[in-house]
Amino acid sequence: MPSSHPADPHHFRRRGVLFVLSSPSGAGKSTIARKLLADEPELAMSVSATTRSMRPGEVDGKDYHFVDLEEFRRMVAADEFLEWAHVFDHRYGTPRAQVEAMLAAGKDVLFDIDWQGAQQLFQIAGGDVVRVFIFPPSMEELRARLTNRATDSSAVIEARMARAANEVSHWDGYDYVLVNDDVEQCFQGVKTILAAERLKRSRQTGLIGFIRKLTRTS
Repeated sequence: MPSSHPADPHHFRRRGVLFVLSSPSGAGKSTIARKLLADEPELAMSVSATTRSMRPGEVDGKDYHFVDLEEFRRMVAADEFLEWAHVFDHRYGTPRAQVEAMLAAGKDVLFDIDWQGAQQLFQIAGGDVVRVFIFPPSMEELRARLTNRATDSSAVIEARMARAANEVSHWDGYDYVLVNDDVEQCFQGVKTILAAERLKRSRQTGLIGFIRKLTRTS
């Protein structure tokens, strides 16, 4: 859907960006996503639906749309998701209606989804999707971060590490890759990618009118 951005002094209308951030749990993706949302007023977060239980401090409709398995299955059958996947014995999906509403309002949309979701979204939306994968500095550092969070049992940490290895193996399905060994530096890299993608010629739907005026002869 068309929108504009203050970084473009000519205010060409453009198609919205579906901006995907993926990483193993503990690699800093959520921190970077929060910073990006605070810094980019034209960027809106896609809120996933999930069948997992609400954790302390989470808010329904803000962190996730919490639904039971029956409702999730109904949404799948009704084609209400752009993408969905099984993750750690739970199901997560991106509601189609909310994304379409945000694009219609001129917002770019940020997705915090795994490689399966990124692949499904790309199959549906193609050139509107920009996929960024964030690596941890090392698997040892990733384990240390998960341990220091003190929110998971050792069994859960082992499961997350096994999943992390699988997620990293799909890095080549992304348009950009960054290493998060410094949060601020990684954040600036993500911002640069978003700015460049917004200015891509293929997204500038208002460019043709400008060129016609530019080349018009009297």
